[in-house]
Amino acid sequence: MAEESREEGGGGGVVQDGDEAGGRPGKDGGSGGAGRGRDGNNGISTWEIEEMEDEAGPASLAPPAAAAAADVYVAVGKGGSSMEALSWALRRLASPRSFVYLVHVFPVVISIPTGLGMMPKSQANPEQVETYMNQERSKRRVMLQKYLDHCRNFQVNVDVYLIESDHVADAILELIPVFHVQQLVLGVSKSNLRKFKRGNTIAGQVQKNAPLYCEVKIVCDGKEPNATVTCTRS
Repeated sequence: MAEESREEGGGGGVVQDGDEAGGRPGKDGGSGGAGRGRDGNNGISTWEIEEMEDEAGPASLAPPAAAAAADVYVAVGKGGSSMEALSWALRRLASPRSFVYLVHVFPVVISIPTGLGMMPKSQANPEQVETYMNQERSKRRVMLQKYLDHCRNFQVNVDVYLIESDHVADAILELIPVFHVQQLVLGVSKSNLRKFKRGNTIAGQVQKNAPLYCEVKIVCDGKEPNATVTCTRS
């Protein structure tokens, strides 16, 4: 998940890169997952979900539409609140038979750095684009590896779903009905706890708008906050 301080905006897109990062740095892999969405040309994401390989072996096939009740989905990103949320989920919700799905939303690339400054992606040459995209994938590998390692320490099954979108909350909400997610965990930092209680964070927006069958757990500083946002869930 993106940092809570990040402003949402812009269009969305789908990622399905066969060599996208997984638990095995430098290895191409990851079977394509299910995909659905809306027209990216209208600023709304057309997206697909990609599974990533873990060091313990290849990623499993995409889960069925009706996910197992024991499965746990955790939104992760660069912030420390993501690791706290994952640790909480592994201690409180996961079991050796559980599948833990790490959900990471990353922004759509519309421009790339060049020797002359930032250039629209559409105007850059293919080599420049490929180099930059590979660099971004490598950064995601490094960032996600710590979460995969943490899951392995708890001896749970783990997969990673990557979603390319500038609308983090919407991207996570769109994921829920696709896999019928019943348990979703998101972290919020102490500095954003007041905003969360007003529903002004990514976590707050997800909790407020998630369908009733999806239990959204919010974790701050290793525990659930006392107050929750006002829900308009249906």
